[in-house]
Amino acid sequence: KLPVLFVIENNQYGLSTPTREQYACKRLSDRAIGYGMPGETVDGNDILAVYEATTIAAHRARSGEGPTLLEFETFRMRGHEEASGTAYVPPALFEEWARKDPLARFETLLKAKGVISSFEIDTLRETIKAEIDRLADEALDTPAPKSTRAKEIAAVYAEAPAPVPPAAGAPAREMRYIDAISDGLQTGMRRDPRIVLMGQDIAEYGGAFKVTKGFVEEFGRGRVRNTPIIESGILGAALGLAIDGLVPVVEMQFGDFITCGFNQIVNNLAKTRYRWGQSVPCVIRTPSGGGTGAGPFHSQNVEAWFTHVAGLRVVAPATPEDAKGLLLAALAEPNPVLFLEHKFLYRSLKGLVPEGYFTAPLGKARIARPGDDLTIVAYGVAVHWALGAAETLAEDGFDIEVVDLRTLAPWDKETVLQSVRRTAKALVLHEAPLTSGFGAEVAATIAQEAFDDLDAPVTRLGGGETPIPFAEALEEMLSPKPDLLPTLKRLLEY
Repeated sequence: KLPVLFVIENNQYGLSTPTREQYACKRLSDRAIGYGMPGETVDGNDILAVYEATTIAAHRARSGEGPTLLEFETFRMRGHEEASGTAYVPPALFEEWARKDPLARFETLLKAKGVISSFEIDTLRETIKAEIDRLADEALDTPAPKSTRAKEIAAVYAEAPAPVPPAAGAPAREMRYIDAISDGLQTGMRRDPRIVLMGQDIAEYGGAFKVTKGFVEEFGRGRVRNTPIIESGILGAALGLAIDGLVPVVEMQFGDFITCGFNQIVNNLAKTRYRWGQSVPCVIRTPSGGGTGAGPFHSQNVEAWFTHVAGLRVVAPATPEDAKGLLLAALAEPNPVLFLEHKFLYRSLKGLVPEGYFTAPLGKARIARPGDDLTIVAYGVAVHWALGAAETLAEDGFDIEVVDLRTLAPWDKETVLQSVRRTAKALVLHEAPLTSGFGAEVAATIAQEAFDDLDAPVTRLGGGETPIPFAEALEEMLSPKPDLLPTLKRLLEY
Protein backbone atom coordinates (compact mmCIF):
# COMPACT_ATOMS: atom_id res chain seq x y z
CA LYS A 1 0.00 0.00 0.00
CA LEU A 2 3.01 2.31 -0.12
CA PRO A 3 3.00 5.40 -2.39
CA VAL A 4 5.54 3.94 -4.84
CA LEU A 5 5.89 4.00 -8.62
CA PHE A 6 7.67 0.90 -9.89
CA VAL A 7 9.13 1.70 -13.31
CA ILE A 8 10.41 -0.83 -15.84
CA GLU A 9 12.48 0.79 -18.55
CA ASN A 10 12.01 -1.99 -21.07
CA ASN A 11 14.77 -1.42 -23.62
CA GLN A 12 14.15 -4.88 -25.15
CA TYR A 13 17.46 -6.43 -24.03
CA GLY A 14 19.46 -7.47 -20.98
CA LEU A 15 23.09 -7.13 -21.95
CA SER A 16 22.64 -9.20 -25.10
CA THR A 17 19.62 -11.37 -24.32
CA PRO A 18 16.27 -10.15 -25.71
CA THR A 19 13.32 -9.97 -23.34
CA ARG A 20 11.44 -12.63 -25.30
CA GLU A 21 14.05 -15.13 -24.10
CA GLN A 22 13.71 -13.97 -20.50
CA TYR A 23 9.95 -13.64 -19.93
CA ALA A 24 6.91 -15.64 -20.94
CA CYS A 25 4.61 -12.62 -20.76
CA LYS A 26 4.47 -10.23 -23.69
CA ARG A 27 3.82 -7.22 -21.48
CA LEU A 28 5.94 -6.97 -18.37
CA SER A 29 3.24 -4.80 -16.82
CA ASP A 30 1.07 -7.95 -16.63
CA ARG A 31 3.24 -9.01 -13.68
CA ALA A 32 1.65 -6.30 -11.55
CA ILE A 33 -1.52 -8.30 -10.91
CA GLY A 34 0.48 -10.84 -8.90
CA TYR A 35 1.36 -8.07 -6.47
CA GLY A 36 -2.13 -6.64 -6.21
CA MET A 37 -1.40 -3.42 -8.09
CA PRO A 38 -2.39 -2.01 -11.47
CA GLY A 39 0.07 -2.23 -14.34
CA GLU A 40 0.29 -0.24 -17.54
CA THR A 41 2.48 -0.46 -20.63
CA VAL A 42 3.31 2.94 -22.16
CA ASP A 43 5.18 4.11 -25.26
CA GLY A 44 8.37 5.13 -23.47
CA ASN A 45 9.56 7.21 -26.42
CA ASP A 46 6.47 9.43 -26.28
CA ILE A 47 7.36 12.07 -23.70
CA LEU A 48 3.79 13.26 -23.21
CA ALA A 49 2.47 9.70 -22.81
CA VAL A 50 5.14 9.06 -20.18
CA TYR A 51 4.21 12.28 -18.41
CA GLU A 52 0.49 11.48 -18.44
CA ALA A 53 0.92 7.88 -17.15
CA THR A 54 3.31 9.03 -14.42
CA THR A 55 0.97 11.83 -13.35
CA ILE A 56 -1.98 9.45 -12.99
CA ALA A 57 0.09 6.89 -11.07
CA ALA A 58 1.55 9.57 -8.79
CA HIS A 59 -1.91 10.96 -8.03
CA ARG A 60 -3.11 7.46 -7.22
CA ALA A 61 -0.18 6.91 -4.86
CA ARG A 62 -0.62 10.29 -3.12
CA SER A 63 -4.32 9.57 -2.66
CA GLY A 64 -3.51 6.49 -0.61
CA GLU A 65 -4.46 3.97 -3.30
CA GLY A 66 -1.04 2.30 -3.33
CA PRO A 67 1.60 1.55 -5.95
CA THR A 68 1.53 1.22 -9.73
CA LEU A 69 3.80 -0.69 -12.09
CA LEU A 70 4.66 1.30 -15.21
CA GLU A 71 6.38 -0.38 -18.14
CA PHE A 72 7.92 2.15 -20.54
CA GLU A 73 8.81 0.50 -23.85
CA THR A 74 11.94 1.98 -25.38
CA PHE A 75 15.19 0.85 -26.98
CA ARG A 76 18.89 1.04 -26.22
CA MET A 77 20.70 2.44 -29.26
CA ARG A 78 24.17 1.77 -27.82
CA GLY A 79 25.65 -1.20 -25.95
CA HIS A 80 24.89 -2.16 -22.35
CA GLU A 81 28.31 -0.59 -21.83
CA GLU A 82 30.71 0.59 -24.52
CA ALA A 83 32.85 -2.58 -24.56
CA SER A 84 29.93 -4.88 -25.38
CA GLY A 85 29.06 -3.14 -28.62
CA THR A 86 25.77 -3.82 -30.43
CA ALA A 87 26.63 -6.58 -32.92
CA TYR A 88 24.03 -8.89 -31.35
CA VAL A 89 21.16 -6.53 -32.31
CA PRO A 90 19.55 -7.02 -35.75
CA PRO A 91 20.10 -3.85 -37.86
CA ALA A 92 16.37 -3.67 -38.66
CA LEU A 93 15.64 -2.97 -35.00
CA PHE A 94 17.92 0.06 -35.04
CA GLU A 95 16.12 1.38 -38.11
CA GLU A 96 12.71 0.79 -36.55
CA TRP A 97 13.52 2.47 -33.26
CA ALA A 98 15.46 5.34 -34.83
CA ARG A 99 12.14 6.48 -36.30
CA LYS A 100 10.76 6.60 -32.72
CA ASP A 101 13.55 8.79 -31.29
CA PRO A 102 11.83 10.60 -28.39
CA LEU A 103 13.79 13.86 -28.77
CA ALA A 104 13.16 14.06 -32.51
CA ARG A 105 9.45 13.34 -31.99
CA PHE A 106 9.17 15.99 -29.30
CA GLU A 107 11.07 18.55 -31.34
CA THR A 108 8.69 17.96 -34.24
CA LEU A 109 5.70 18.44 -31.93
CA LEU A 110 7.09 21.64 -30.41
CA LYS A 111 7.89 23.13 -33.82
CA ALA A 112 4.46 22.20 -35.16
CA LYS A 113 2.83 24.03 -32.27
CA GLY A 114 5.11 27.07 -32.68
CA VAL A 115 6.71 26.64 -29.25
CA ILE A 116 10.30 26.60 -30.54
CA SER A 117 12.15 27.14 -33.82
CA SER A 118 14.85 25.07 -35.50
CA PHE A 119 17.36 27.85 -34.77
CA GLU A 120 16.48 27.81 -31.07
CA ILE A 121 16.80 24.03 -30.96
CA ASP A 122 20.28 24.19 -32.54
CA THR A 123 21.34 26.95 -30.13
CA LEU A 124 20.06 25.00 -27.14
CA ARG A 125 21.84 21.85 -28.30
CA GLU A 126 25.16 23.72 -28.65
CA THR A 127 24.76 25.28 -25.20
CA ILE A 128 24.04 21.95 -23.56
CA LYS A 129 26.92 20.21 -25.36
CA ALA A 130 29.34 22.91 -24.23
CA GLU A 131 28.20 22.47 -20.61
CA ILE A 132 28.59 18.69 -20.81
CA ASP A 133 32.08 19.05 -22.31
CA ARG A 134 33.05 21.48 -19.54
CA LEU A 135 31.85 19.14 -16.80
CA ALA A 136 33.55 16.15 -18.42
CA ASP A 137 36.86 18.01 -18.64
CA GLU A 138 36.48 19.09 -15.01
CA ALA A 139 35.90 15.49 -13.91
CA LEU A 140 38.85 14.17 -15.94
CA ASP A 141 41.15 16.86 -14.51
CA THR A 142 40.18 16.14 -10.91
CA PRO A 143 43.21 14.72 -9.06
CA ALA A 144 43.01 11.24 -7.55
CA PRO A 145 41.85 11.23 -3.92
CA LYS A 146 44.49 11.08 -1.19
CA SER A 147 43.98 9.30 2.09
CA THR A 148 45.56 6.90 4.56
CA ARG A 149 44.71 3.35 5.49
CA ALA A 150 43.70 4.55 8.97
CA LYS A 151 41.30 7.16 7.57
CA GLU A 152 39.67 4.67 5.24
CA ILE A 153 39.19 2.09 8.00
CA ALA A 154 37.77 4.77 10.29
CA ALA A 155 35.20 5.60 7.63
CA VAL A 156 33.75 2.07 7.70
CA TYR A 157 32.20 2.20 11.17
CA ALA A 158 30.39 4.91 13.10
CA GLU A 159 31.59 5.44 16.66
CA ALA A 160 29.63 3.39 19.18
CA PRO A 161 28.57 4.64 22.64
CA ALA A 162 30.51 3.59 25.72
CA PRO A 163 29.30 0.48 27.57
CA VAL A 164 26.73 1.01 30.32
CA PRO A 165 27.27 -1.17 33.41
CA PRO A 166 24.32 -2.47 35.45
CA ALA A 167 22.94 0.05 37.92
CA ALA A 168 24.66 -0.03 41.31
CA GLY A 169 22.93 -2.62 43.45
CA ALA A 170 20.73 -3.80 40.58
CA PRO A 171 19.26 -7.19 41.47
CA ALA A 172 19.88 -10.21 39.26
CA ARG A 173 17.53 -13.09 38.62
CA GLU A 174 17.96 -16.45 37.01
CA MET A 175 16.88 -16.58 33.38
CA ARG A 176 17.07 -18.98 30.51
CA TYR A 177 19.19 -17.86 27.58
CA ILE A 178 16.07 -17.27 25.46
CA ASP A 179 14.36 -15.28 28.22
CA ALA A 180 17.42 -13.06 28.57
CA ILE A 181 17.21 -12.24 24.84
CA SER A 182 13.50 -11.49 25.16
CA ASP A 183 14.16 -9.34 28.23
CA GLY A 184 16.91 -7.47 26.40
CA LEU A 185 14.61 -6.72 23.47
CA GLN A 186 11.82 -5.61 25.76
CA THR A 187 14.16 -3.42 27.83
CA GLY A 188 15.58 -1.83 24.69
CA MET A 189 12.16 -1.15 23.18
CA ARG A 190 10.88 0.47 26.36
CA ARG A 191 13.95 2.70 26.46
CA ASP A 192 14.08 3.62 22.76
CA PRO A 193 10.82 4.17 20.82
CA ARG A 194 12.75 4.10 17.54
CA ILE A 195 13.25 0.32 17.77
CA VAL A 196 11.02 -1.62 15.36
CA LEU A 197 10.90 -5.42 15.14
CA MET A 198 10.36 -7.20 11.82
CA GLY A 199 10.21 -10.86 10.93
CA GLN A 200 8.08 -13.80 9.91
CA ASP A 201 5.33 -14.63 12.44
CA ILE A 202 6.82 -12.44 15.20
CA ALA A 203 3.63 -10.57 16.16
CA GLU A 204 0.73 -12.52 17.70
CA TYR A 205 2.52 -15.86 17.20
CA GLY A 206 5.66 -14.59 18.94
CA GLY A 207 8.18 -15.91 16.43
CA ALA A 208 9.37 -19.44 15.72
CA PHE A 209 11.01 -19.65 19.15
CA LYS A 210 8.54 -17.37 20.98
CA VAL A 211 11.16 -14.71 21.73
CA THR A 212 8.66 -11.92 20.97
CA LYS A 213 5.60 -13.54 22.58
CA GLY A 214 3.41 -10.79 24.07
CA PHE A 215 5.36 -7.97 22.42
CA VAL A 216 2.58 -6.93 20.06
CA GLU A 217 0.22 -6.46 23.00
CA GLU A 218 2.67 -4.08 24.69
CA PHE A 219 4.22 -2.27 21.73
CA GLY A 220 1.57 -2.57 19.02
CA ARG A 221 1.73 -3.79 15.43
CA GLY A 222 3.49 -0.61 14.33
CA ARG A 223 6.60 -1.71 16.21
CA VAL A 224 6.19 -5.49 15.97
CA ARG A 225 5.66 -6.23 12.29
CA ASN A 226 4.92 -9.53 10.59
CA THR A 227 6.58 -9.75 7.19
CA PRO A 228 6.23 -11.88 4.07
CA ILE A 229 8.61 -14.80 3.63
CA ILE A 230 11.26 -12.79 1.84
CA GLU A 231 14.48 -12.22 3.78
CA SER A 232 15.95 -9.91 1.14
CA GLY A 233 12.84 -7.74 1.26
CA ILE A 234 12.82 -7.56 5.06
CA LEU A 235 16.48 -6.53 5.15
CA GLY A 236 15.98 -3.99 2.38
CA ALA A 237 13.11 -2.46 4.31
CA ALA A 238 15.32 -2.44 7.41
CA LEU A 239 17.95 -0.44 5.55
CA GLY A 240 15.35 2.12 4.56
CA LEU A 241 14.02 2.38 8.11
CA ALA A 242 17.55 2.80 9.49
CA ILE A 243 18.30 5.60 7.02
CA ASP A 244 15.01 7.22 8.07
CA GLY A 245 16.14 7.33 11.72
CA LEU A 246 14.62 4.15 13.16
CA VAL A 247 16.41 1.15 14.68
CA PRO A 248 15.13 -1.97 12.91
CA VAL A 249 15.60 -5.43 14.43
CA VAL A 250 15.16 -8.26 11.93
CA GLU A 251 14.53 -11.82 13.09
CA MET A 252 15.66 -14.62 10.83
CA GLN A 253 13.50 -17.64 11.68
CA PHE A 254 16.60 -19.79 11.27
CA GLY A 255 20.15 -18.69 10.54
CA ASP A 256 20.23 -20.85 7.42
CA PHE A 257 17.64 -18.62 5.76
CA ILE A 258 19.98 -15.64 5.93
CA THR A 259 21.41 -16.76 2.60
CA CYS A 260 18.26 -15.39 0.97
CA GLY A 261 19.22 -11.93 2.26
CA PHE A 262 22.98 -12.21 1.78
CA ASN A 263 23.23 -9.45 -0.83
CA GLN A 264 21.29 -6.96 1.28
CA ILE A 265 23.58 -7.54 4.27
CA VAL A 266 26.92 -7.68 2.49
CA ASN A 267 26.45 -5.13 -0.29
CA ASN A 268 23.91 -2.73 1.19
CA LEU A 269 23.74 -2.71 4.99
CA ALA A 270 27.47 -3.24 5.58
CA LYS A 271 28.74 -0.84 2.90
CA THR A 272 26.42 2.13 3.32
CA ARG A 273 28.45 3.88 6.04
CA TYR A 274 31.62 3.74 3.95
CA ARG A 275 29.87 4.72 0.73
CA TRP A 276 28.31 7.96 1.85
CA GLY A 277 28.74 8.35 5.61
CA GLN A 278 25.23 7.17 6.47
CA SER A 279 25.04 5.26 9.74
CA VAL A 280 22.86 2.14 9.59
CA PRO A 281 21.72 1.00 13.03
CA CYS A 282 20.22 -2.42 12.39
CA VAL A 283 20.28 -5.69 14.33
CA ILE A 284 19.81 -9.03 12.58
CA ARG A 285 18.87 -11.70 15.14
CA THR A 286 19.93 -15.09 13.83
CA PRO A 287 19.03 -18.36 15.60
CA SER A 288 21.85 -20.65 14.54
CA GLY A 289 23.75 -23.82 15.37
CA GLY A 290 22.88 -27.44 15.84
CA GLY A 291 22.27 -29.89 18.65
CA THR A 292 18.50 -29.95 18.19
CA GLY A 293 18.07 -32.60 15.48
CA ALA A 294 16.86 -29.95 13.05
CA GLY A 295 18.75 -31.23 10.03
CA PRO A 296 20.77 -29.62 7.24
CA PHE A 297 18.58 -26.58 6.56
CA HIS A 298 17.97 -25.44 10.14
CA SER A 299 21.27 -26.09 11.93
CA GLN A 300 24.10 -24.23 10.21
CA ASN A 301 26.59 -21.88 11.79
CA VAL A 302 26.82 -18.86 9.51
CA GLU A 303 29.42 -16.68 11.22
CA ALA A 304 32.33 -17.35 8.83
CA TRP A 305 30.33 -15.98 5.90
CA PHE A 306 30.06 -12.59 7.58
CA THR A 307 33.19 -12.01 9.68
CA HIS A 308 34.92 -11.31 6.34
CA VAL A 309 32.65 -8.32 5.67
CA ALA A 310 33.88 -4.83 6.54
CA GLY A 311 31.14 -2.67 8.06
CA LEU A 312 29.35 -5.47 9.91
CA ARG A 313 29.56 -6.38 13.60
CA VAL A 314 29.18 -10.07 14.45
CA VAL A 315 28.22 -11.09 18.01
CA ALA A 316 27.90 -14.59 19.51
CA PRO A 317 26.86 -14.63 23.21
CA ALA A 318 27.41 -17.79 25.24
CA THR A 319 25.59 -16.89 28.47
CA PRO A 320 22.21 -15.43 29.43
CA GLU A 321 23.85 -12.32 30.90
CA ASP A 322 25.80 -11.68 27.71
CA ALA A 323 22.76 -12.49 25.60
CA LYS A 324 20.99 -9.54 27.20
CA GLY A 325 23.97 -7.20 27.62
CA LEU A 326 25.35 -7.74 24.13
CA LEU A 327 21.90 -7.44 22.56
CA LEU A 328 21.33 -4.11 24.28
CA ALA A 329 24.77 -3.01 23.09
CA ALA A 330 23.82 -4.07 19.56
CA LEU A 331 20.63 -2.00 19.77
CA ALA A 332 22.73 1.02 20.73
CA GLU A 333 25.23 0.46 17.88
CA PRO A 334 25.12 2.91 14.96
CA ASN A 335 26.39 0.06 12.75
CA PRO A 336 24.64 -3.09 11.48
CA VAL A 337 25.04 -6.06 13.84
CA LEU A 338 24.60 -9.76 13.14
CA PHE A 339 23.50 -11.25 16.47
CA LEU A 340 23.99 -15.02 16.60
CA GLU A 341 21.71 -16.82 19.07
CA HIS A 342 22.47 -20.48 19.60
CA LYS A 343 19.27 -22.49 19.44
CA PHE A 344 20.51 -25.30 21.70
CA LEU A 345 21.18 -22.78 24.47
CA TYR A 346 17.72 -21.18 24.22
CA ARG A 347 16.04 -23.43 26.76
CA SER A 348 18.92 -25.56 28.05
CA LEU A 349 20.99 -22.84 29.70
CA LYS A 350 20.16 -20.70 32.73
CA GLY A 351 22.13 -17.99 34.50
CA LEU A 352 21.88 -14.87 36.61
CA VAL A 353 21.04 -11.75 34.61
CA PRO A 354 21.02 -8.19 36.01
CA GLU A 355 17.67 -6.47 35.84
CA GLY A 356 17.22 -3.16 34.05
CA TYR A 357 19.34 -1.58 31.35
CA PHE A 358 23.03 -2.37 30.83
CA THR A 359 25.31 -3.13 27.90
CA ALA A 360 28.23 -5.51 27.52
CA PRO A 361 31.17 -4.18 25.50
CA LEU A 362 31.32 -5.31 21.89
CA GLY A 363 34.77 -6.50 20.88
CA LYS A 364 35.80 -7.54 24.38
CA ALA A 365 36.32 -11.20 25.29
CA ARG A 366 35.88 -12.62 28.80
CA ILE A 367 37.85 -15.19 30.72
CA ALA A 368 35.16 -17.81 31.33
CA ARG A 369 37.56 -19.97 33.37
CA PRO A 370 41.10 -18.98 34.42
CA GLY A 371 43.95 -21.46 34.05
CA ASP A 372 47.67 -21.83 33.40
CA ASP A 373 48.24 -25.02 31.40
CA LEU A 374 46.40 -24.42 28.14
CA THR A 375 44.05 -21.88 26.54
CA ILE A 376 40.81 -22.83 24.79
CA VAL A 377 39.40 -20.04 22.62
CA ALA A 378 35.71 -20.55 21.86
CA TYR A 379 32.38 -18.80 21.34
CA GLY A 380 28.70 -19.65 21.54
CA VAL A 381 27.84 -23.21 22.54
CA ALA A 382 31.49 -24.28 22.23
CA VAL A 383 32.29 -22.26 25.35
CA HIS A 384 30.24 -24.72 27.36
CA TRP A 385 31.92 -27.71 25.73
CA ALA A 386 35.25 -26.15 26.68
CA LEU A 387 34.18 -25.53 30.26
CA GLY A 388 32.95 -29.10 30.61
CA ALA A 389 36.20 -30.51 29.24
CA ALA A 390 38.24 -28.21 31.51
CA GLU A 391 36.37 -29.46 34.58
CA THR A 392 36.94 -33.08 33.55
CA LEU A 393 40.67 -32.54 33.05
CA ALA A 394 40.91 -30.65 36.34
CA GLU A 395 40.34 -34.00 38.01
CA ASP A 396 43.67 -35.08 36.49
CA GLY A 397 45.41 -31.96 37.76
CA PHE A 398 45.30 -29.86 34.59
CA ASP A 399 44.38 -26.17 34.83
CA ILE A 400 42.79 -25.01 31.58
CA GLU A 401 41.82 -21.43 30.73
CA VAL A 402 38.71 -20.80 28.62
CA VAL A 403 38.39 -17.56 26.67
CA ASP A 404 34.87 -16.68 25.47
CA LEU A 405 35.27 -14.37 22.48
CA ARG A 406 31.68 -13.05 22.73
CA THR A 407 32.23 -10.85 19.65
CA LEU A 408 33.72 -12.14 16.40
CA ALA A 409 33.85 -8.88 14.48
CA PRO A 410 35.72 -7.20 15.98
CA TRP A 411 37.37 -9.90 18.07
CA ASP A 412 39.55 -9.31 21.12
CA LYS A 413 43.04 -10.24 19.99
CA GLU A 414 44.77 -8.82 23.05
CA THR A 415 42.90 -10.96 25.58
CA VAL A 416 43.52 -14.09 23.51
CA LEU A 417 47.21 -13.34 23.02
CA GLN A 418 47.76 -12.50 26.68
CA SER A 419 46.20 -15.81 27.66
CA VAL A 420 48.18 -17.87 25.16
CA ARG A 421 51.46 -16.18 26.04
CA ARG A 422 50.88 -17.21 29.63
CA THR A 423 49.71 -20.82 29.04
CA ALA A 424 51.93 -21.47 25.96
CA LYS A 425 49.35 -23.81 24.37
CA ALA A 426 46.19 -23.01 22.43
CA LEU A 427 43.14 -24.85 21.13
CA VAL A 428 40.65 -22.93 19.01
CA LEU A 429 37.22 -24.57 19.19
CA HIS A 430 33.97 -23.99 17.29
CA GLU A 431 30.91 -25.93 16.18
CA ALA A 432 31.11 -24.86 12.53
CA PRO A 433 33.05 -26.98 10.01
CA LEU A 434 36.80 -26.73 10.44
CA THR A 435 37.75 -25.65 6.92
CA SER A 436 37.68 -21.84 6.58
CA GLY A 437 35.92 -21.54 9.95
CA PHE A 438 36.42 -18.41 12.02
CA GLY A 439 38.86 -20.34 14.19
CA ALA A 440 41.36 -20.24 11.34
CA GLU A 441 41.62 -16.46 11.78
CA VAL A 442 42.23 -16.82 15.51
CA ALA A 443 44.76 -19.62 15.05
CA ALA A 444 46.67 -17.70 12.38
CA THR A 445 46.87 -14.62 14.60
CA ILE A 446 48.19 -16.67 17.53
CA ALA A 447 50.76 -18.40 15.32
CA GLN A 448 51.93 -15.10 13.85
CA GLU A 449 52.00 -12.93 16.97
CA ALA A 450 52.74 -15.38 19.78
CA PHE A 451 54.89 -17.99 18.02
CA ASP A 452 57.88 -17.55 20.33
CA ASP A 453 55.67 -18.12 23.38
CA LEU A 454 54.21 -21.44 22.20
CA ASP A 455 55.24 -24.84 23.50
CA ALA A 456 53.04 -26.68 20.97
CA PRO A 457 51.45 -26.02 17.59
CA VAL A 458 48.20 -24.05 17.61
CA THR A 459 45.40 -26.58 17.28
CA ARG A 460 41.95 -26.12 15.74
CA LEU A 461 38.90 -28.27 16.33
CA GLY A 462 35.66 -27.85 14.39
CA GLY A 463 32.71 -29.73 12.99
CA GLY A 464 32.61 -32.28 10.19
CA GLU A 465 32.81 -31.31 6.54
CA THR A 466 29.22 -32.39 5.81
CA PRO A 467 25.76 -30.87 5.97
CA ILE A 468 24.16 -31.39 9.38
CA PRO A 469 22.36 -34.78 9.48
CA PHE A 470 18.82 -35.10 10.83
CA ALA A 471 19.71 -38.14 12.93
CA GLU A 472 20.91 -36.85 16.29
CA ALA A 473 23.42 -39.70 16.68
CA LEU A 474 25.05 -38.72 13.37
CA GLU A 475 25.01 -35.03 14.24
CA GLU A 476 26.72 -35.80 17.55
CA MET A 477 29.33 -37.94 15.79
CA LEU A 478 30.16 -35.15 13.33
CA SER A 479 30.40 -32.44 15.98
CA PRO A 480 33.76 -31.62 17.58
CA LYS A 481 32.59 -32.80 21.01
CA PRO A 482 33.72 -36.47 20.72
CA ASP A 483 37.24 -35.32 19.76
CA LEU A 484 37.58 -32.58 22.35
CA LEU A 485 39.03 -34.49 25.30
CA PRO A 486 41.42 -36.62 23.21
CA THR A 487 42.65 -33.50 21.41
CA LEU A 488 43.21 -31.64 24.67
CA LYS A 489 45.11 -34.56 26.16
CA ARG A 490 47.43 -34.78 23.15
CA LEU A 491 48.06 -31.05 23.30
CA LEU A 492 48.73 -31.13 27.04
CA GLU A 493 51.20 -33.98 26.59
CA TYR A 494 53.02 -32.36 23.65
